[in-house]
Amino acid sequence: MTTEIDTNEPVLLVEQHDAVRLLTLNRPSVRNALNTDLIHRLRTAIADADADDRVDVVVLTGSGDAFCAGLDLRQLGGTGANAEHISADTIPVGHPWTPIRKPVIGAVNGPAITGGLEIALACDFLIASDRARFADTHSRVGVLPGWGLTTRLPEAVGAGFARRMSMTGDFVDAAGALRVGLVTEVVPHDELVPTTLRVAFAVAQNDQQGLRTLLASYRRAHAHIIDPALAAENATSVAWMRGFDPATVAERRASIVERGRDQNKDVQ
Repeated sequence: MTTEIDTNEPVLLVEQHDAVRLLTLNRPSVRNALNTDLIHRLRTAIADADADDRVDVVVLTGSGDAFCAGLDLRQLGGTGANAEHISADTIPVGHPWTPIRKPVIGAVNGPAITGGLEIALACDFLIASDRARFADTHSRVGVLPGWGLTTRLPEAVGAGFARRMSMTGDFVDAAGALRVGLVTEVVPHDELVPTTLRVAFAVAQNDQQGLRTLLASYRRAHAHIIDPALAAENATSVAWMRGFDPATVAERRASIVERGRDQNKDVQ
């Protein structure tokens, strides 16, 4: 059964599929780039799903031909507003949203770039369309990661491959992402959401008290490793942003767009 929960939030679509809450980033004209409104609504929707007894699993995907192109460079370049929302007093350091008790599965339907890659890495695991591609372009635009990329990416793919991604800014296709362990499965594009929902339904059929306790145990064990690294990344990012001029983003954007066109127009 599919029930639409909210049609009044155009930047984020929220649907209920039995015990699964499907969240869809919905700014397709800018490849679901993260502006302040979308960041706020995503955080709110994930918190709402955690509090809703109808929800056992959250699935996160994107509309159109991209998962998420990262921060909205137009907004960041014009005002710096997004930089203020990367870290918020209400969100734990190194997280794009406050972690919840329930699993979050990423259904990566297209390019997941920079902040979009960080959004994907914050999910518990990923399933990818054969059209998915992954890139870290922080070094191209001159912004540093603040949502855990320097910890979660090397954990997923190994230190050397992570550094290669970050230092080149080049794209990794779906098959490559599967090979290095960034995603758990690659499926034909049209089968992505149905496949991910089937996996989510399987998760939802388990004993939820036991499952959430197990997930919490994974996270507590992980925290011993990841929390110091997240704090180090945050300190670096905060220090960098003190001297950051948002206007420089606009200057770099033209070259980013051109270079992206050379790689199948995956970077806006």
